Amino acid sequence: MPTTSCQWRCLLGLLCLTWLWTAGEAGFLEDHFPASVLEEAELSTPQLLARHNYPGELHAVTTEDNYVLQVHRIARPGAKPVLLMHGLLDSSATWIMMGPHSGLGYFLYDAGYDVWLANARGNRYSRGHVELNPNTDKAYWSFSWHEIGYYDLPALIDAVLSKTGYPKLSYFGHSQGTTSFFVMASTRPEYNAKIHVMSALAPVAFMSNVESPLVALGHRLLKAVGEGQELLPHALNGCLLSERTLQTCLYYMWKLLGKNPAEFNETMIPVIMHHVPAGASSNQFLHYLQLHKSDRFCAYDHGEKENQRIYGQAQPPEYLLEKVTAPVALYYTQNDYLTAVKDVKRLIKRLPNVVEDHLYEYMKWNHIDMVWGISARRMAQPRMLEVLQTYEAGKAANGTDLITTQSVERTTETSTRETVNPIDE
Repeated sequence: MPTTSCQWRCLLGLLCLTWLWTAGEAGFLEDHFPASVLEEAELSTPQLLARHNYPGELHAVTTEDNYVLQVHRIARPGAKPVLLMHGLLDSSATWIMMGPHSGLGYFLYDAGYDVWLANARGNRYSRGHVELNPNTDKAYWSFSWHEIGYYDLPALIDAVLSKTGYPKLSYFGHSQGTTSFFVMASTRPEYNAKIHVMSALAPVAFMSNVESPLVALGHRLLKAVGEGQELLPHALNGCLLSERTLQTCLYYMWKLLGKNPAEFNETMIPVIMHHVPAGASSNQFLHYLQLHKSDRFCAYDHGEKENQRIYGQAQPPEYLLEKVTAPVALYYTQNDYLTAVKDVKRLIKRLPNVVEDHLYEYMKWNHIDMVWGISARRMAQPRMLEVLQTYEAGKAANGTDLITTQSVERTTETSTRETVNPIDE
């Protein structure tokens, strides 16, 4: 009987063979996409910034548990900092790859901000570690989004504030970028005092009402894959072999995110497929599937015996959302297969400082439209900026001064180490 590892390799092999059997159409890319888009499809996040004449820097940040993260900065020295964190299988590119007239990263920079585009551990830009090699050491991949929240975000926040000299920053997270923030703010509550406002795009915490038809398939696949495995580190170039492969990939994308072709800029497909997926640990997927099954927002379930050793109890503990005292603005949609409205409403009831409850009226907007959507610049980003500026200025929605009753705890110790290099054009 084949091993789990063998079964997974066989499955990947069959997928590769399927792509080969469809036979790529000669000249397919050149016939369907502009040359300028195909050129951008070969560029990294720093190279995209340079191509569009935005000032870029590379920063390396080392976490308390020795992971080395890469941050891409759209540098505006002296301006107020804003930190953006991507979702699962994504990267810093998500905030800019749709171009200067659409990307939120560009929008915030043009509005006068010093923009920091983070990369979570394990994606293509953040594969560093002081001791472990991600290509040979399985121990490297023994993390979920819990560690991203508990280690990565505090290190990133401290590095940005240290570099800029500001006591606070503003935060944008998409999908997993919201989950990890809720982990950080509930388990390390002193970091709430370092946040002007947290903007949660397609927030994910509770998942019992998730509607994606691929969730059941995910349970079966991840059971075969197992824990602590690297998943999907490479671009989906197989999707661009022919019209048939492209439409197959789009079919599954809609099944995962919610279908809305009207907001999807198909011209940019080669750029998207180059950057997504960007890699992750199988534990990140497994942790989400655990939430879906348990109807809880809680730490990773290692099994009763290991839970007892790690947590001192048989079941993983709940994240105490009542400790998330930073102002939180939530933006969510009605056709999102990964963020159900009912689950967000449940989250809102638990969060003590919700300053914006923004359910978009556009019935077909999905999980990614407020980030990649054709209308995002016009229909989403201006309000996000307005809320950001309001709470950054210390004003409530009615214009009155905010009164903070909680004490501000100073961080007395940090193990964050940060280096910087300018981006070479």
